[in-house]
Amino acid sequence: MLELLQLEFMQRALIAGIFLAPLLALLGSFVTLRKMSFFADGIAHASLLGVAVSILVGVAPFGGALVIGVFFGVLIFLLERYTSIASDAVIGIIFTTGLALGIILISLQPGYQPDLISFLFGNILAITWSNVWIISVLSVGILSTITLMFKKFTLTSLSEELAWTSGIPTTYVNLLFYVLLSVAVVLGVKLLGIVLVSALLITPPVTAKLITSSFRSYVVCSVAFSLIAFIGGLIVSYYFDLPSGASIVVSASGVFMLVLIYTKMFNDA
Repeated sequence: MLELLQLEFMQRALIAGIFLAPLLALLGSFVTLRKMSFFADGIAHASLLGVAVSILVGVAPFGGALVIGVFFGVLIFLLERYTSIASDAVIGIIFTTGLALGIILISLQPGYQPDLISFLFGNILAITWSNVWIISVLSVGILSTITLMFKKFTLTSLSEELAWTSGIPTTYVNLLFYVLLSVAVVLGVKLLGIVLVSALLITPPVTAKLITSSFRSYVVCSVAFSLIAFIGGLIVSYYFDLPSGASIVVSASGVFMLVLIYTKMFNDA
């Protein structure tokens, strides 16, 4: 382990992941409670449009993905809130439209696009110190906001009607949650890639749900399982020369299977 810490690219990966993995798990706790798992996939895939636009105009793809991700997150919120279209249908439309437009724009740019491959499949070992700073600052900002509004987010996630009768401005709280979640998903795309980011958002909370009986312990265990999956997957990817994003996701799934087996054995005993 000490050998890993001496490598600069591993230092960058660990710092970024230690900030981002708990953030995704924390938001994932609310996402699973709200049954919004498909939302993360929609935003992740739609953010490809931001990457494509950025590549065409010659700016950093990370910024473009963030802007487009937040835009589509707000758009999904507005369509869900002010139309009669089902939530999964709204996300499906955004998902496919953003992805299709991204593919069309990328086809206009000749040659190999390393930034595109990075966003599709993730490459945490190639992130720069500027990426680390962006991820760290935004993660701290989102975590601070969630901490300040934890009770409001929790009550709104459990029952929007009850939250509204308690005096909580549910429309604004939900909109804020959608924006924070959109930003976190795009940050996760840089870490794991468009294809895999929803796994770290969903798998740790689902794992935690197997062994917890209160919402606070559910959140704490989600964060713990996320960190275990991230660090374990990163170590495995280094020593066996495997793709880092995929290794982290498989690690999260491995933790889920171990906990599931343990709970089955414990309940049957």
